[in-house]
Amino acid sequence: MPLELIKEVSGVPEIEPLDKLHKVDLKSLQLGCDYSKKYIQGKLSCISSLTYGGNRTPILKVGLQEQENSDSESNTINVLFFGKLAKDCAKVFSEGDMIAVAGFIVLPSSTSKDGEHSLVLKAFEDLKSTVYVYVKSVVDCPTESLSLVPSTRYTYTRLDELKAGMIVNVYGVVKFFKPPYLSKGTDYCSVVTLVDQTNVKLTCLLFSGNYESLPIIYKSGDIVRFHRLKIQIYKNETQGITSSGFASLTFEGTLGAPIIPRTSNKYFNFTTEDHKMVETLRVWASTHISPSSTLVKLCDVQPMQYFDLTCQLLGKAEVDGASFLLKVGSFLRIYSLHTKLQSVNSESQAASLALEFHLHGGTSYGRGIRVLPESNSDVDQLKKVLECASLTANQGSDGGICRSECEDSFPTSSGSVSLFEVERCQQLSATILTDHQYLENTPLCAIFKQKAPQQYRIRAKLRSYKPKGLFQSVKLHCPNCHSLQEVPREGDLDLILQESAVNPLDSKLQNTLLYDSKVWSTKDQGERKVAVHFVKNNGILPLSNDCLILIEGGTLSEIYKLADKFHSVIPVRSGDGDLELLNLSAPFLIQGKMHHYGCKKCSSLKPIQNLNNVVDKTTWIPSSVAEVLGIVPLRHVFVMTFTLDDGTGVLEAYLMDSDKFFHIPPSEILTNDYLQESMEMIMNMFCPPGKKIDTYPWLECFIKSYNVSSGTEQQICYQIFDTTIADDVI
Repeated sequence: MPLELIKEVSGVPEIEPLDKLHKVDLKSLQLGCDYSKKYIQGKLSCISSLTYGGNRTPILKVGLQEQENSDSESNTINVLFFGKLAKDCAKVFSEGDMIAVAGFIVLPSSTSKDGEHSLVLKAFEDLKSTVYVYVKSVVDCPTESLSLVPSTRYTYTRLDELKAGMIVNVYGVVKFFKPPYLSKGTDYCSVVTLVDQTNVKLTCLLFSGNYESLPIIYKSGDIVRFHRLKIQIYKNETQGITSSGFASLTFEGTLGAPIIPRTSNKYFNFTTEDHKMVETLRVWASTHISPSSTLVKLCDVQPMQYFDLTCQLLGKAEVDGASFLLKVGSFLRIYSLHTKLQSVNSESQAASLALEFHLHGGTSYGRGIRVLPESNSDVDQLKKVLECASLTANQGSDGGICRSECEDSFPTSSGSVSLFEVERCQQLSATILTDHQYLENTPLCAIFKQKAPQQYRIRAKLRSYKPKGLFQSVKLHCPNCHSLQEVPREGDLDLILQESAVNPLDSKLQNTLLYDSKVWSTKDQGERKVAVHFVKNNGILPLSNDCLILIEGGTLSEIYKLADKFHSVIPVRSGDGDLELLNLSAPFLIQGKMHHYGCKKCSSLKPIQNLNNVVDKTTWIPSSVAEVLGIVPLRHVFVMTFTLDDGTGVLEAYLMDSDKFFHIPPSEILTNDYLQESMEMIMNMFCPPGKKIDTYPWLECFIKSYNVSSGTEQQICYQIFDTTIADDVI
């Protein structure tokens, strides 16, 4: 055997397979000598990731540290394993393991570092190399593939305790996954989203050169164990990735099902503590994780639906020369299968609609096919159903397509999206979903029959939208009282400031501990006086690009000029014993071209002297300024109405977006020509002027229904949420 495990009891090997071989030490190694019947022994000091050389030959590099001569300057040597031996060793090796390598060749090393030997060893099966790994225990687990493993005690980290840079072991319940697929490089990739009792989600991006080394997941709700998962931050979200020595086990998540680990590794550690962990997660998931609603029977499917199908392969046919190796009789799970309505023409009757099933290309939403083992509980249930099915059901078949009695009940819409166009889903959606991918698509006609509140996943086209003037869609929204108001126009702001400019300045409020003041008189409007108060930072005036100024008596044009030079500007007026903010119809803070407004209803204004409580007096973060001044800040949002059409009905949905949907800050679009053009291009792409609706792109959206009362009348309204524009659209 190229790889053998030797059990140790109290530090003594049960067998001595190396008795007939001669042991050599590092200092005696020489080039050109025969080491076919000799061995070298040591501890694994480092293990590199499995790589692939020419002809995709697996290569594993390890550092072997000699124990007898640990004080020697060169007590470590690199060992390279090739082929199947490399793959087998990669599954078993852990840093600190004691191993012996018999039958190897010695070559010069061109990359040796301090403390490493100037030679390198190579071992592979054709050379009849054998690797011996000393292990300390046998793990008792109900699986034939389990064998001797090192008795390492693993510590598992909760998902809410993960931090960037950590390499951790975790348990979790699968909430979403993509079956392994070939990445753009040479490796296979799988995406898995986990959740545990902390209700924290972790998305893992897993890569391996070996398809079988990735987690064997069959459906959402499965339980996984990951060892040596590296944690990083990507786009402000915590993410897990594979690191050296990554390994996984998968278990069925169904309560009462046998706890049998799924893995391609022949050797792994599974203790009674692991058994309890799986049982605990099963119990928690049964009450906190919704069972997969995507697993449905053929008799229950509806048009325009995505679902997972568990079935048996009865036959296959070559279509275009491309094939996937599936054996007739295999049990399969097809992920994200799509039902389509297709026109069926007949000489004896008018065109009717039939239901077709399509598995689209790519891996979006977990699309793919996986062969299920006979031991899978879903397969066992399917086999029982098939065994009970009547064989006479097919004997009366004449070989034609059997249509349902209600087949003709699928309506075609007049003057709307063609149902045949609805099913052209090879065309990618111009929007993507940011959560809830487990929800299946719902036709609009079915939504109208449901009571509120509900959440739906839909696929439709944008028939029209309001307002047409995109600048009119920008509103101010209060997160507290949820009120909406218009963004003040420049003419209105100028009028508010002019009215405030007639208020006299109070000299007693100038040059305080908070600020230094400067007053000047204008030559127009009866020598209007303007005061500028420069806020100090720890008693020192900062540079203009870090300085906040308070302005009394200034016009809008004057404030704009000052905002170009200073970091921030606050319009104020003299009050009773302190400067005070203007009416909140005006901005409470101006930074460049950005105006920050506060809610009149929810704010409780505090004295300007409270600016002393701002910790960082160089960045002047708007939320910090608002907090010390008792202001509830308003958010700039896009507010639009989308009229959506999916061929089964037309629905109006309300969109309120800060920057998630369009990826455009609504606070900046009013003053940025480029952003205005980008917004216009997006809407023209969604709803191309002068073209038929069948040529419009598809929009995949989440919408939620809610009740609105007006007097004695109640109406159901709809709002788009957790949806964003696809990256290739922007």
